[in-house]
Amino acid sequence: MEQRFPARLWAALGGDPALPARVRHVPRGGPAGVLPARLPVRELARSTVAVCSLAAAELAARRAGTAVPAVRVDDGAVATAFTSERHLRIDGRPAGTFAPLSRFWRTDGGWLRTHANYPHHRARLLAALGVPDRGDDGALAAAVAGELAGRRAEDVEELVHAAGGLAVAVRTPGQWAAHPQGAAVAGLPLVGRERLDDAPPLPLPPLPDGPRVLDLTRVIAGPVATRTLALLGADVLRIDAPGLPESADAHADTGFGKRSALLDLASRSGRRTFEDLLSAAHVVVTGYRPGALDRFGLAAEALAERRPGLVVAELNAWGGAGVGPWGGRRGFDSLVQAASGIAVAEAAGAAGADEVEGGNPPGVLPAQALDHGTGYLLAAAVLRALTDQRGDGGTRHVRAALARTAHWLLHEAAPSGPPPHAPGAYAPETYDPGPWLTETGSPLGRLRHAVSPVEYEGGPTGWAHPPGRPGADEPAWRR
Repeated sequence: MEQRFPARLWAALGGDPALPARVRHVPRGGPAGVLPARLPVRELARSTVAVCSLAAAELAARRAGTAVPAVRVDDGAVATAFTSERHLRIDGRPAGTFAPLSRFWRTDGGWLRTHANYPHHRARLLAALGVPDRGDDGALAAAVAGELAGRRAEDVEELVHAAGGLAVAVRTPGQWAAHPQGAAVAGLPLVGRERLDDAPPLPLPPLPDGPRVLDLTRVIAGPVATRTLALLGADVLRIDAPGLPESADAHADTGFGKRSALLDLASRSGRRTFEDLLSAAHVVVTGYRPGALDRFGLAAEALAERRPGLVVAELNAWGGAGVGPWGGRRGFDSLVQAASGIAVAEAAGAAGADEVEGGNPPGVLPAQALDHGTGYLLAAAVLRALTDQRGDGGTRHVRAALARTAHWLLHEAAPSGPPPHAPGAYAPETYDPGPWLTETGSPLGRLRHAVSPVEYEGGPTGWAHPPGRPGADEPAWRR
């Protein structure tokens, strides 16, 4: 692996500049490599996994009082993990992916991307467009297409947002750079890192156990981060609201090593239980819309007051509250790809092109790479914060945003070689994912799933247990 990629990311995490030399790269897929794309997706993928693995190795060594072990980054494992939701089988059944109304739509003079995987987002999209929900998604798609054909994408973007739904106009990289949100995101660090106070470090459980982690995240990026922490020995307890269940298929992919409980933070009993959990936690990870959890006392500063020495990790789509006009909005990987110019770059002949050639539909990355890459970055930031705390304490606040990862992909992660294929259709994958897939029995059924790409000498080789049923566990720590 060219050391400049993990070294650059490692520096963003505040790591020892000598340690990236411990990373060894195993290429796969022949000349085209894995995750073929016009943008440097494979560099993003292998580099985020590399720094996450290195941060895990560093913390393990610091806790054990030994030298930092060697890290191995295998392109096959990385590519398989970055497409884990596609490889997942539940008793032989593939997992659900995008709903029929989550797609690109042609508009008057442009394109629009919508996200309607969750029932409430689907309902808000239809309500904003004035399309009655008659339950037949095929007929609804035709009605939505007809409604959008005569509207400007930018107008629909604001209309749907005002209704609480999710839709963004497809922009070129140049248009996004000129947009106030694109400019605001470009000014952010790739990983936000802040020390909030001088609290002493919280003692971790004896090895091989890891920190106690409260997981308040959903969908892919946040759950990937906490799934990785669970692999490394953390006691991860995922908390969901009773009225906002997660997709069972998504949980089957990202719930490995975790437990899952339901807790109503709006109730007195739920808040008491949460405060009991917080009093023994080492890490809190949040991934909801910025500000959505503040009323429950879950802003970083409020958490630091009640649990000094905590690591608070925050994930968001567009940069976070106060960062540009969209900083507090909801968002998903597919929407960030569309708004930031990635979709145009992947459809056009070269990264950074200013139009979609021939009026063709926008393109997509070969994986939900913003989600997965940001997830591994956030896990790395948590691990590095825990390591730094052992030296000089302090409550730590770390942040990552899908849109900032998108900016890195578009403008900072130059490819390590020539493009994997000429403009046109994607080159086919030239590696067999089989060696990085395994089967595990679980309460959800027999799962075929990707193994973790996070690997270092002497490190864990798998999760302690498979995912259980969402919300089926008690809201209590194991130890």
